[in-house]
Amino acid sequence: MQTNEESTVAESRTTAQEVQAEILDAVRKGQEAVADAIRQWAERIQTIAPSVPVRNLPYADRLPKPEEMVASACHVAERVLAAQRAFAERLLQATRPPTSGTNGTAPPDAGTAAK
Repeated sequence: MQTNEESTVAESRTTAQEVQAEILDAVRKGQEAVADAIRQWAERIQTIAPSVPVRNLPYADRLPKPEEMVASACHVAERVLAAQRAFAERLLQATRPPTSGTNGTAPPDAGTAAK
């Protein structure tokens, strides 16, 4: 049987998971909408603008391929996320009370230790 505190913690976790799922769903829907809009825009541009062969553009062979740009952007995003995680973990560590020994209890208050 769960105590009130355990129940509150479980409800908080469930709520947090639900919020995360809603955020991810909103992001996915937003991405779909943007991708659809870009696809429609590209289709319209292709019917309006004359076709320009890429090989005739100066330095076209030196431009990164779209796949390379996506891979590079994702690599940077992964590194930023890893740095953010490490930072958050350091913050958690910094806010934990100091412990003495291995039993996980905090050391006695300096004012009460001498009594």
